[in-house]
Amino acid sequence: MNRITYEYNRLADRKRLDFIAGAVQHRFSDKARILDVGCGNGVISRHLGRMGYNVLGIDVSADAIEKARQLNDMENVKFEVLSAEQLVADGKTFDAVICSEVLEHLSYPSALLKVLYQSIKPDGILIVTVPNGAGPRELLVTRPVLKMRERNGFIWKLVQKMKSGLGYNGTTVQSAASNLDHIQFFKKSDLRRLSEENNFRITGFGKANFIEDVFPFSFVTKRVPALQWLDCKIADLLPYQFTGGFFTVWEKK
Repeated sequence: MNRITYEYNRLADRKRLDFIAGAVQHRFSDKARILDVGCGNGVISRHLGRMGYNVLGIDVSADAIEKARQLNDMENVKFEVLSAEQLVADGKTFDAVICSEVLEHLSYPSALLKVLYQSIKPDGILIVTVPNGAGPRELLVTRPVLKMRERNGFIWKLVQKMKSGLGYNGTTVQSAASNLDHIQFFKKSDLRRLSEENNFRITGFGKANFIEDVFPFSFVTKRVPALQWLDCKIADLLPYQFTGGFFTVWEKK
């Protein structure tokens, strides 16, 4: 058996990637056509490409796509600076569409979902992952940081200096895009409502981690993989409201 190769170091990211790959592999042969929307630096696209799938990764960030192309050496994986709307205009359809850590950045997520519905074959799937808007990281880190930035006072400037000193630069392994702000905060019930409103039904749910992403825990856990593993296992045992993120599979009605 071939050993799985990951570009992610963090176990929560690998857990999300395993969920995505497992959902695709469960339904389709390795010749299926996959669309990775908001692909960022292309980590998910390349992982699926190594499994034999034909993958197109798209993003509106030219910086992210340039990075994705630099890291890619597979003919079955392509990256383009495109919007999903442009693909629909070309009439292209896919067996599976990946929308990972994207919807929380959009003012109107339903607008994208309506477009993606047209991009998926009748028996295809949409895989959506988002942070839990009422989870530990969003409540204790993301929302307070956004409020501090809005006020732009002394505390925000101090936080910026601390982040810079600790090596946080605002980008992630997943994306080199310049703006990664969260403007949507989804609970589990919000995802179900959103899927219903856009003619999908959610047929699979998974959980991310627990408190690994909450400072000061994050400062320690990013250096100790065993703590990351434990945190992911704890999340699996707790009710959904305590997870840091949701992994979901959507099917057309």
